[in-house]
Amino acid sequence: MSRVGVMVLGPAGVGKSTFCSSLLNHIQSVGRRAHLVNLDPAAEPGEYEFTVDIRDLISLEDVMQEMSFGPNGGLLYCFEFLMNHLDWLDEEIGDYEDEFLIFDCPGQIELYTHIPVLPTLAKHLTQNLGFSLCASYLLEAPFVIDRPKFFSGVMSAMSAMILLELPHINILSKLDLIKDDMSKQQIKSFLSPDATLLSGINSSTNSKFYDLNRALVELIDDFGMVQFLPLDSTNSDSVAMILSYIDDITQWAEAQEPKEPKDEAFEEGDEQDDPAGDLIAQLINQG
Repeated sequence: MSRVGVMVLGPAGVGKSTFCSSLLNHIQSVGRRAHLVNLDPAAEPGEYEFTVDIRDLISLEDVMQEMSFGPNGGLLYCFEFLMNHLDWLDEEIGDYEDEFLIFDCPGQIELYTHIPVLPTLAKHLTQNLGFSLCASYLLEAPFVIDRPKFFSGVMSAMSAMILLELPHINILSKLDLIKDDMSKQQIKSFLSPDATLLSGINSSTNSKFYDLNRALVELIDDFGMVQFLPLDSTNSDSVAMILSYIDDITQWAEAQEPKEPKDEAFEEGDEQDDPAGDLIAQLINQG
């Protein structure tokens, strides 16, 4: 039995639902089975139907009407209700033993930075239901045009990595929106943030923040914790590359039926290609 999934997270508007749909479409196109699990009680209907939908249990609209809550208070109530009815979620996903589940999460990052709702849910999925989970955190590429905003996004990504305690990848989405505005080298520097970005962030902030800027950049550079994969959801190769990273992290292939080895193996001394690296270069060069 192989229970594998990816939790798709990030601020509102970064393209999480678009990525989920593109990932689902690609997985199904290569003959694998996958399902969307909606964990956003305020979600709107999309191109694909959700296999499991939290709105079948509770919806934000109903909570706001019946409890007279605002959007944020209503969202917290919805997740408190879910935490008290995890047996409902267990039953809903109980039939999907050997299939890939894509968990589309809300854009309110306070659900894992301020209160431990999503970390608690992740632990339930991994420890109680036996899922091999990967967290993917999306940050939209237009953020890189404003470097202070980019670093705030990097820090939120790092916070999610620490609090969720899951194997983690970061994704720079909507890459197609900045290709005409930034050079290839600039884009590469944002995929792997380092100390060279310090001058850029200092030039657009007040001098009293220089020491804080330096501390943040050094933290990111010294530990190398945050790097990004480029995503263009309209490019199937881009989606395939990210899926390959998710498969490696969740060890999806390990649980599959063994196949006959290929007749031709690499001879000693042959160099193997780096398809992921080649694709990253290809995505940057496009446009």
